[in-house]
Amino acid sequence: MSGVFSHDYKAFPFMVFSASHIAMVVLFAAAAVLLFIFRKGLYRLDHKFRLYMFLLLFTLELLYHLWLYHGGKWDLSFTLPLQLCSISLVLCLLLLATKSKTVFQIVYYIGVTGALMAILTPEMFLGFPHFRYFQFFITHNLIVWTCLYFVFVHQFRPTGKGLFQAFIFLNFCAAAAFFANKLTGGNYMFLSRKPVNPSLIDYFGPHPYYIITMEIAALFLFLLLLLPFKMIGKDKAGKERRNLHETCKNRN
Repeated sequence: MSGVFSHDYKAFPFMVFSASHIAMVVLFAAAAVLLFIFRKGLYRLDHKFRLYMFLLLFTLELLYHLWLYHGGKWDLSFTLPLQLCSISLVLCLLLLATKSKTVFQIVYYIGVTGALMAILTPEMFLGFPHFRYFQFFITHNLIVWTCLYFVFVHQFRPTGKGLFQAFIFLNFCAAAAFFANKLTGGNYMFLSRKPVNPSLIDYFGPHPYYIITMEIAALFLFLLLLLPFKMIGKDKAGKERRNLHETCKNRN
């Protein structure tokens, strides 16, 4: 294959925080804002919109595997759905198809956390205008957009129970990734070594101790994702109490 579907890494270099990287970060933020602004209209188009998101996610992932296979690069050491974002992608497909609140709870925490880290500090080796550049960023953006879609349009809300479920699920996935790494020589969920490109993991200490730090960081990030909804819930409860107090006072 040649051109934008080639495996010529030198012809399409990628640099973190280059113009092409920042462009995708801006696209991510802009689309998230639009999801919020047009949430009522999207609700009326819910079935079609979810179908389009499902097909786009599925097609991009399928094309990625076909691109690897035709280039002779497909390998079990990194193509199994055992990376955090690969797991999140499968869960997003399931969420879009079923609108399951249980799936939402899990993918909201692990999907938003993992995909945001990937968008901001991508382990990427092919840049604009290569196919992989678009496939990588649009796929990861879609993971977060799917979660935001269900928050904005369907009013799904993450819970403390969901946080616990997501953390347990994450550790089950990590156990599967650990054994897969032993069998394939891979680096699923970065349990065998740190990513090549700069990332937050670089500050988490040497292997294997950074794995414990990643666990703590994941729990902390999960809590950050829950915090805005807890604050909104307390604010609503406070307003309801004040309204009830005013109503009782007026009756008296």
